[in-house]
Amino acid sequence: MTGKKISVEASSGNVFADGGMPGAEEHLVKAQLVVRLDDILRSRRLTQAAAGKILGIAQPDLSKILRGGFRDVSVERLMRFLAALDQNVEIVVTPKTKGRKPATVTVRAA
Repeated sequence: MTGKKISVEASSGNVFADGGMPGAEEHLVKAQLVVRLDDILRSRRLTQAAAGKILGIAQPDLSKILRGGFRDVSVERLMRFLAALDQNVEIVVTPKTKGRKPATVTVRAA
């Protein structure tokens, strides 16, 4: 050991914001929706081709989304994909927790 101190910075909980990405909050929501989409496809053992038919999207486009290429995909479209897979998507608005700044948008799986 050289005795050098390592600087550690606490995460905000949003890796996209921590990296300075524009639109970080929306990108995090999209990422959370895509993770849920991927979880469902895996649990149902659907191929991307079969899933694409259900979702109304070409297999290469679905593959791109599942690999993280969802910047140009709207949150609404991702929610419609989940609904096509028989998932209820609820939007619930609540007051922010005291002391927490700023208010947040999150995705939770039931």
